[in-house]
Amino acid sequence: MRATKHLLLLFLLLPTAAILVRADVITLTADTFTDKVKEKDTVWFVQFCVPWCKHCKNLGTLWEDLGSTVEGEDEIEVGKVDCSTSKAVCTKVDIHSYPTFKVFYEGEEFSKYKARGLQ
Repeated sequence: MRATKHLLLLFLLLPTAAILVRADVITLTADTFTDKVKEKDTVWFVQFCVPWCKHCKNLGTLWEDLGSTVEGEDEIEVGKVDCSTSKAVCTKVDIHSYPTFKVFYEGEEFSKYKARGLQ
């Protein structure tokens, strides 16, 4: 239930993200991913992308704006995985298209969104 509350809060705050400047997106790698998304009582919003993906590039600063919006919230983190350099992570969590967004809570996948028909 706590995770649902945080998801709702996040989506209510998202429209105000454009007015914030400082980004707080944590780059997750094969060395850090598992430990980070398993943090107790923490919701992780994770973007899986590759540098050459035009759809990822078209997001502009949206993910950084999201990170800024939730900065200071102890129970919400925003992360990003570069699947070109962290292939093991992307394989482990079943990433096949870009961008893909997943929500993790205490190490478990809570929700997933992937752009349909985009590679």
